[in-house]
Amino acid sequence: MRAKVVMKRPESLSKMDFTYCPGCHHGIVHRLIAEIIDELGIREKTIMVAPVGCAVFAYNFFDIDGTVASHGRAPAVATGMKRAKPNRIIFTYQGDGDLAAIGTTEIVHAANRGENITVVFINNAIYGMTGGQMAPTTLIGQRTTTTTNGRDPKTAGYPIRVCEMLSQLEGSVYIERVAVDTPQHVMKTKKAIKKAFKNQIDGLGFSLVEVLSTCPTNWGLPPAEAIKWLQENMMEFYPLGVYKDKTKKQD
Repeated sequence: MRAKVVMKRPESLSKMDFTYCPGCHHGIVHRLIAEIIDELGIREKTIMVAPVGCAVFAYNFFDIDGTVASHGRAPAVATGMKRAKPNRIIFTYQGDGDLAAIGTTEIVHAANRGENITVVFINNAIYGMTGGQMAPTTLIGQRTTTTTNGRDPKTAGYPIRVCEMLSQLEGSVYIERVAVDTPQHVMKTKKAIKKAFKNQIDGLGFSLVEVLSTCPTNWGLPPAEAIKWLQENMMEFYPLGVYKDKTKKQD
């Protein structure tokens, strides 16, 4: 009797093994995106834009068309692509050191213009690839290589809540914050990212899904403790949930 296949590697993933640090959540999110692209049948017309940072390695792991943007500029590149090729599905894959720092201008104005693109935003509260420096999303008191005594708002300002900020812009359509720390949250994350892609397919406008993620290497924690730290600290400051959904019918 032949065994029934219940799960297989998504066609939109390459055959290369992930090279991210142990406990990093990039691999989980990559697989979810690949599954969604396959399920929606959009592999042949999807283009990914990945900028500088750990996110740039995505081009190794997806078997779809894609390009690399300068640090922070992915939304601008995606905007140009979508306007030139409106029938293509364009998504950016960005980290917090990219999107919420040097890329703030691009993400704010792409959302405000209501560009019909999809953004997957990975928030691990630190700069990953470049050595663990403070990011715009680093929590108050969190230690990094540039805040060795913990982030002090008197000198370093306060963490930026991207979902809350972008949800206030008229052009944004769908903004949600999710996580992949538990199986239940993984399923909710897939649902959110799939909705963000479907919004673009339906021509509804700008969608962003923020995924809270761990960075065990730069946090200096074992993977299991990193998940606990995310749950006890990041989720308190960055509550999960839908921050805007203009696709729902109003009463």
